[in-house]
Amino acid sequence: MRYGLVGAGMMAQEHMRNLALIPGAEVTALADPDEGMRTLSAGMAPGARAFSDYKEMLSADLCDAYLIAGPNDLHHAMMIDVMATGKPILCEKPLCTTSADCRDLIARAEGRDAPIWVAMEYRFMPPAQRLLAEVRGGTIGTPRMFAIREHRFPFLPKVGDWNRFSARTGGTLVEKCCHFWDLMRLVLQSDPVRVYASAAMDVNHLDERYGGETPDIIDNAFAVVDFASGARAMLDLCMFAEGSYWQELLTVTGEKARIEARVPGPARFSADGSERHAEIVLSDRASKRETTEVIEVDENILQAGDHHGSTFFQHQKFHDLIKSGKGTPEVSLQDGLWSVLVGEAAEQSARETRAIEI
Repeated sequence: MRYGLVGAGMMAQEHMRNLALIPGAEVTALADPDEGMRTLSAGMAPGARAFSDYKEMLSADLCDAYLIAGPNDLHHAMMIDVMATGKPILCEKPLCTTSADCRDLIARAEGRDAPIWVAMEYRFMPPAQRLLAEVRGGTIGTPRMFAIREHRFPFLPKVGDWNRFSARTGGTLVEKCCHFWDLMRLVLQSDPVRVYASAAMDVNHLDERYGGETPDIIDNAFAVVDFASGARAMLDLCMFAEGSYWQELLTVTGEKARIEARVPGPARFSADGSERHAEIVLSDRASKRETTEVIEVDENILQAGDHHGSTFFQHQKFHDLIKSGKGTPEVSLQDGLWSVLVGEAAEQSARETRAIEI
């Protein structure tokens, strides 16, 4: 399976490390206008052709599938061009920076045979998958509340500093948090109807200037999301919390029990630099007992990326989908739209200090 990368920066390189672990997968072409990133990525895939213009790569027709990993604000145009190839596509999150652009892609994809998969990596973290299985299996009863806490390090530097500005990212509550809106909708099996968010830029990037402009990306937020089913979810985000033992806590509560997935951050950001395993904690209401289980992941998979193995497991499923020629993507364009739509509403709610109906 020959892969072509549209964008060859930091996230593309994580994809490359994980594709190297998939038997039968090979990166045969990559494109990026930045010479440094292009050269670095080409060194990771000996034999791959490197292009400065992704349109030239598409014209060369060297690939069986394409992965889009350019800056967020370029996804819409890149997707239109790559969709024209008729090949399978995995598009990094967020699908686009606006829900209007997401809807446009959905309309353009109507009748297209080759699959398009939106890269919502957090779905595929082993602890998230285990939490989802327990909820689906009825362990906690009907899920009524879903609380997500992410306390982590700030946004990393990117080429051209594009991720410092909401106009290019869609805003933190789109760029970063689309994963969480997606998880909420997946776990609760219902669509959001209302969002209220309180957020600000209080600590990170305040002393930075790019071309005379000051970054404007939110670095902390609380958000509450109401769902059509009557369930509700909450996000607690802090991006100046380096050193947190658990980077993410995902907690779902029903009338029978409460289940929590505890996910460590990347090893390079931990105090001792070592990989750590996740945990699942089940609190049973009837017995009033709590049990903890360690969720182990192969260390080679953990070391291939910053998303606790999820990039590997997502690629495994995407690769199998293409090989089989059957089935549909687990993360659809509609899922991509919903995650951006909720993020947009949360950004608007924070600015206008009011609840936003969806």
